[in-house]
Amino acid sequence: MKRDNKTLDQIYDLFALRILVDSVKDCYAALGVVHELYSPMPGRFKDYIAVPKPNMYQSIHTTLLGEKGTPFEVQIRTWDMHRIAEYGIAAHWAYKEASYFGKKQSIKVEEDKLAWLRETLEWQKELQDPQEFLDTLKTELFEDEVYVFTPKGAIKVLPRGATPIDFAYSIHEQIGHHMTGCKINSKMMPIITALKSGDIIEIVTSDNSKGPSRDWLKFVKSSSAKNKIKSWFKKAQKEENIEKGKELIERELKRIGFTHSDLFKTEYIEPMIEKYKYKNLDEMYAAVGFGANSSVKVIARMLQEYRKEHQEENIEEKIEELSKSRQRKPKPSNSGVIVKGIDNCLVKLSKCCNPLPGDEIVGYITKGRGVSVHRKDCVNIENLLSEENRMIDVEWYHEDKASYQADIEIYSNDRSGLLVDVLKEIGTTKAKILGVNTKTTKERIAIIEITLEVENLEELNKAQKAIRKVNSVYEVRRKK
Repeated sequence: MKRDNKTLDQIYDLFALRILVDSVKDCYAALGVVHELYSPMPGRFKDYIAVPKPNMYQSIHTTLLGEKGTPFEVQIRTWDMHRIAEYGIAAHWAYKEASYFGKKQSIKVEEDKLAWLRETLEWQKELQDPQEFLDTLKTELFEDEVYVFTPKGAIKVLPRGATPIDFAYSIHEQIGHHMTGCKINSKMMPIITALKSGDIIEIVTSDNSKGPSRDWLKFVKSSSAKNKIKSWFKKAQKEENIEKGKELIERELKRIGFTHSDLFKTEYIEPMIEKYKYKNLDEMYAAVGFGANSSVKVIARMLQEYRKEHQEENIEEKIEELSKSRQRKPKPSNSGVIVKGIDNCLVKLSKCCNPLPGDEIVGYITKGRGVSVHRKDCVNIENLLSEENRMIDVEWYHEDKASYQADIEIYSNDRSGLLVDVLKEIGTTKAKILGVNTKTTKERIAIIEITLEVENLEELNKAQKAIRKVNSVYEVRRKK
């Protein structure tokens, strides 16, 4: 009563009777008898024999009114159904000896009785993330269901909110892959329509179909359909995923200042492949390209092995040695920064503060990744200052023009056309827009995050000044 927020007179199974019979035919005969003896309560009848629950539970539930108006529940089931209800699907294993009141008999379980269990084991194989598997199991076990029909009258049980896409994959994987449309109750409808109990679904397929769309993953509700769609992309687009994975790996290597030949050595690759259970490098590239793993995680595992082998490589000594070489006009790094007294040194602009020409900057000697350049007001610089022997003087190189990224935040009262006005003002400056992200709080405050490409701090300041002119904008600031 407390859990479901009900009163005592809303509890209909305080008194309950269970009737066990020998056959399904007897179940319905018994139902006819009890409905003749007592009046059934409207809306309190469930036939789980005709439509079993996903875990194979079967029984007829009906609530009747007693002679004094007291409601009571009656459950009617066969002995076989009772054993599954009491002991679970495993109790019904093939040819297991069962004893009913001392009498032994051989029970043969049909193949489809174990389909649900086998499907659960398949999910476990496909879903490497334990949390994802748990969420899948919860969805299948506890979500409300809808009962829909094929044109021939076969019942399909799907999660509430399921679409014709879920229905197609519940019939057969290939029907789902070749689906191009659907009819709901003889009427053509969008394939993302939410199904209702009692709907009759007809799937339209085509041999010329190119396969499922990635967007389908946003609409399907059943774990089975999701897994089959993901599996199709893994197989059908393996080559594309491999190429995309290689591109993502190369991009990450470039970001951290390593080359492919630095890291992709057998002694670094094998521990990574073993950790993620890949058969070979192509499988790793495909997983990264598909999104099942990230390039950052893959490279991080190889870097662990790289650092073990290069522990004795001392960057401080390397920099000191370079500084003692004959003095010449310093050359800027690719980042447009000069490390004073040192040439040919790997230099990276820190991602945490994105320094721009015009900002006061400071250099920090990293372990194995050259010199990292930060703004002097960077929130992380306080932690670095404790290691004074790793700090080094750096300065901007002013002769050649280069482009830099800068992130800004805009706070405004939300209104129609706000983003258009902001982008229009930025267009009046030399700054280029690389990315935009917007959100609105419950208080109707619009927060716009924009990534700009500028040549120096002056250009960024001009862009910020232009944005402040926009009506409703009350704050523009650079992200720290």
